[in-house]
Amino acid sequence: MARYAIGVDFGTASGRAILVDVADGRQLATAVSEYSHGVIDDVLPLDDRRIVLPPDWALQDPEDYIRVFREAVPAVLRESGVDPTDVIGLGLDFTACTMLPTKADGTPLATLPQFRANPHAWVKLWKHHAAQPDADRINAVAEATGQPWLDRYGGRISSEWFFSKALQILDEAPEIYAAADRLIEGGDWVVWRLTGVETRNACVAGYKALWSKRDGFPDASYFAALDPRLGTIVDDKMSREIAFAGDFDHKALAVIGHFIDGALLHHAPGDQNGDAIAHQLKF
Repeated sequence: MARYAIGVDFGTASGRAILVDVADGRQLATAVSEYSHGVIDDVLPLDDRRIVLPPDWALQDPEDYIRVFREAVPAVLRESGVDPTDVIGLGLDFTACTMLPTKADGTPLATLPQFRANPHAWVKLWKHHAAQPDADRINAVAEATGQPWLDRYGGRISSEWFFSKALQILDEAPEIYAAADRLIEGGDWVVWRLTGVETRNACVAGYKALWSKRDGFPDASYFAALDPRLGTIVDDKMSREIAFAGDFDHKALAVIGHFIDGALLHHAPGDQNGDAIAHQLKF
C-alpha cells in the first residue's frame, strides 16, 4: 500500500505545502498559501486607525500561518488525489527567529482588541532589525560578564535573534511584555496550536535563543544584568521543555480546521534545517 508525506514550509511571504511518495520521493503535488498581510513593514493592517511603523521593522500576522494549514494542505490532497488516510507524515519548518507574544493558552496578543494597535503585540519576523540596539546591549553585557556561551555564536548575536526582540519589547512596550504570558518562536507556536502542548524545539532554541543541551539557557544573573525585569524571563515567559514531537490535540486542531487522529508531529525547526516525521495522519 502506498504511503505519503506532506511538508509545510513557512517562509517569509507565504506558506508552501508539498506531498511526496515516501517510497521514492516523487513529488505529487504542491500548493502555496500567500500570507494575506505579507511582510508588515510600513503600516499595521488595521481598519480603524493608521499606525505607521518605524524603519527596520518587519512584522507578520499569526493568523496567516493558520490559513496555510486550511488552504495549502487540502490543496495538495485535492491535486494529488491521495487518500488522506494514506498520509503518514507531516513535516514543518519555519523562518527563525520569528517570535510572538501570547497569552497562557497560546492566544497571540495581536489578535486581542486591546493590543492590536501596538506593533510590539504582532509577530516579529526574522528580518526585523529594529532590535539592533538591544542586540548590542546583549553582546556588551555578555562580554563584560564573561559569558561562556558567546564564543559559541562567534562572539556576537544579532538583532534577528530571540532575546534581542524580547528585550526590545520590554524596553519599548513594557505593557506588552507584562501582558505576554509567553514569548515563543513562530514554529513552536504552530506546533502548540496543533498539539495543545507548549514546548520548544532544540534547533531554534539552540541557534537563536542561546540554549544548549549541556548548559540550558544563560542563567538568571545574566538576564538580570541586562535588566532586572528580565531576570526570570526563561521561567516566566518561556519554557525549558525542549521536545521532539507531541500528540495532536483535537481541541487545538479545531482551530486550524483539520481532524487528525492518532498522529505525532515533529517540531518546526529553522527553515534551513527543516525536516519532520509524523505518524498516521488524517485530514
